[in-house]
Amino acid sequence: MLRMRCITSLILIPIIIGALFYLPMLVFSIIIFLISMLAAWEWCPLANLSSYCHRVFFILLCGLILLISMFDLLSDNSLEWIHWLRIPDMLWVAIWWWILVIPLVFFYPSSALLWRTSRILSILFGLLTIWSFFCGMLVVRQYNYHLDHTVGAWRLLYLLILVWGMDSGAYFFGKVFGKHQLVPKISSGKTWEGLLGGLFSSCIIFCIFNQLTVLSIAPKSLLLCSIFTVFFSILGDLSESIFKRAVGIKDSGKIIPGHGGILDRIDSLTAAAPIFASLQFMIAEVI
Repeated sequence: MLRMRCITSLILIPIIIGALFYLPMLVFSIIIFLISMLAAWEWCPLANLSSYCHRVFFILLCGLILLISMFDLLSDNSLEWIHWLRIPDMLWVAIWWWILVIPLVFFYPSSALLWRTSRILSILFGLLTIWSFFCGMLVVRQYNYHLDHTVGAWRLLYLLILVWGMDSGAYFFGKVFGKHQLVPKISSGKTWEGLLGGLFSSCIIFCIFNQLTVLSIAPKSLLLCSIFTVFFSILGDLSESIFKRAVGIKDSGKIIPGHGGILDRIDSLTAAAPIFASLQFMIAEVI
């Protein structure tokens, strides 16, 4: 399992880096759209959508929402009837959504009664989660795209490495040193030792990128941005875990050898991406 996980990562990493820096914005957006659609398909069992018709409806609904969002993001002149989908508004919706998720995770399993008894709430949870990931990824990649195509690529690369570094550090440190469970009611595999290991990995990544100065972000601003991003990445991970635990599955899928499904790989990013995207508009930049 660990060997396959490492092999898959070594194959995917150069592909992801190449896609970030060399694909046009439209092509990159289509790829993120397809990834989001696969994640939507994997969400169906988590929302107890066993009927084929219900799954198709959810996929079509999710695809329509994502396409409208992508159209507004990539077009210079948005149509009036979707004018409310301007990027700042998208990000604010995503931010408030993840703020609302905090008590849902904190008060689990009592909070699970909200969606266990309502399929509509389970669908809404999935739509907002996947949509947040989609918008966050595209906004970060498109940042100052008209001035320099690599600005957003470097920032998105940092986001990915920061979040996945946190996940990988938590995984490896938890496997080796893990003794004290972090949230036993949500996931028995997450430990305090793993959390500290993940934070340590994130600190190393921050220090490396801060020295490289490729992000054009002041050190204090980058540190603040990284702290919030890591915190919400943990929230995104836990939010998917509570749904998987509710339906009794370990992985959302098997599409990525050694890693599970698409949702298992982007769960942290579903919350971290919109938060990072929002903060990059607020933080002071180095001119």
